[in-house]
Amino acid sequence: MRPPAIIDCDPGQDDVMAILLGGRLLDLRAITTVFGNVSLEQTTRNARQVVEFAELTGIPIAMGMAQPLVRDIQHASEIHGETGLDGPTLPPPSVPLVEEHATDVIIARTREIEGLALVPIGPLTNIATALHRDPSLAARVPQISLMGGSLTFGNTTPTAEFNIWCDPEAAHVVFTSGIPIKMIGLNVTRQVAATPERRAQIRSMGRRTSGIVADMLDFYSERVRALTGVPGGAMHDPLAVAALVDPDVLRFEPMHVAIELRGTHTYGMTVCDARHLHVTDLTPTRANGHRGAAPNAEVAVGANPDRFWEMFLDALASYP
Repeated sequence: MRPPAIIDCDPGQDDVMAILLGGRLLDLRAITTVFGNVSLEQTTRNARQVVEFAELTGIPIAMGMAQPLVRDIQHASEIHGETGLDGPTLPPPSVPLVEEHATDVIIARTREIEGLALVPIGPLTNIATALHRDPSLAARVPQISLMGGSLTFGNTTPTAEFNIWCDPEAAHVVFTSGIPIKMIGLNVTRQVAATPERRAQIRSMGRRTSGIVADMLDFYSERVRALTGVPGGAMHDPLAVAALVDPDVLRFEPMHVAIELRGTHTYGMTVCDARHLHVTDLTPTRANGHRGAAPNAEVAVGANPDRFWEMFLDALASYP
């Protein structure tokens, strides 16, 4: 049985991969958009284009927050291109938006649909705003599976991952909400890359959708290679979908995650406290009884790239 979910996104080529995977493996009740990789207007256009070329009919799309709660707005066009979906040439979308704001959709759908999970794969501004507007939302959401943060190092700064860094104050609201969270960070998403071999495998499917996906991943991967030297763009966002449906794709450990809001060099860092996992160690901190804060998240610590690709390619083969 496919779990009911809302994908909250800022497309971005890897967001597209999450929508395509979610369109087959989730009972996708809405797509909500937020600023992030590009402007809100462009991320919303991109979400509509994905739904259209993939023929994911009947999924409501709602526009959300255009800027962070506190800080100045930032984008990532150096990675994703001016449109956020550079690579293929896509026609203007014709699928409509719903009239409601994304936060209204999140609040309403969680009241209507029991067990509705949230899959945020962009800045967490929509989720935080919905929690501000309706604090009872936290009791209705059984799971958040998010792409964001890192157990190790960042990509936008040495310590901060892009989605969290875009709106750390919103991330703080979400991580302190009490909702069960799966955090899928850079430390695992970088293990699952769209290498030249994987992109060739996608293109060899010979389908319209797979050709669009291959063009997107070629552009995205070339930008990543030019900036970092890594030969394939990481499949960051679809791993947050995979985490909801397949326990063999990622391995998690419970940790307490705090969002750094003041550090000069660490603003937006996800500070992951795993000390409780090693309480038998006879180190000085253990001897003094410091076992760390109580966990508030399941943090991904390992990935199975082959299992992910098997799942993703099977899903992609089902599209037109």
